[in-house]
Amino acid sequence: MAEDLVFYTNPMSRGRIARWMLEETGVPYRTELLTFGETMKAPDYLTVNPMGKVPAIRHGSTVVTECAAICAYLAETFPDAGLAPEASERGDYYRWMFFAAGPLEASVTLKALGFEIPSEQLRMAGCGSYGDVMGTLEKAVSRTPYIAGDRFTAADVYVGSHIGWGLGFGGIEKRQAFVDYFARISQREAYKRANVIDDEAARTMQAA
Repeated sequence: MAEDLVFYTNPMSRGRIARWMLEETGVPYRTELLTFGETMKAPDYLTVNPMGKVPAIRHGSTVVTECAAICAYLAETFPDAGLAPEASERGDYYRWMFFAAGPLEASVTLKALGFEIPSEQLRMAGCGSYGDVMGTLEKAVSRTPYIAGDRFTAADVYVGSHIGWGLGFGGIEKRQAFVDYFARISQREAYKRANVIDDEAARTMQAA
């Protein structure tokens, strides 16, 4: 089963989120490194993801794209890793994972592009205002040590990746709650391993 798991990525992409999640599962996988605008848009890969983007995984005959979906799929497919939610955690687990995939990513992207939603049109935008998103995210990471409660889950991989990336590149405000939350989760060995692997892959691709 493990050798059937193929990971399509580029180390300078959101694929780093999926890499972290894969490392958390502890399951062996094979990596296919793709280049932007070239192998990502090649016919072979477009049969995996017609969007021509990474990351994606192929597990046997099952293909999963989109980082949040990959995290959720891996957590449920490899339950021994303990990354899927318990019954009491499901509400917060799915709530904040989808919040990060929707309002958080959309509002941060709009801000990075220099676009501010006019106040009179906020109701048309599902993501709401950037300020409201930041305030909501701050409350989410301040209630409990991890996003779904007292233990680390796949939702922390996904939400935490957004926060870590945002803090590093300025897309997310440097609030203490965000800094403290990311400091907790970035101490995980799987996170460190994933960074080492992707950093080395990036150097190899740049040297090629």
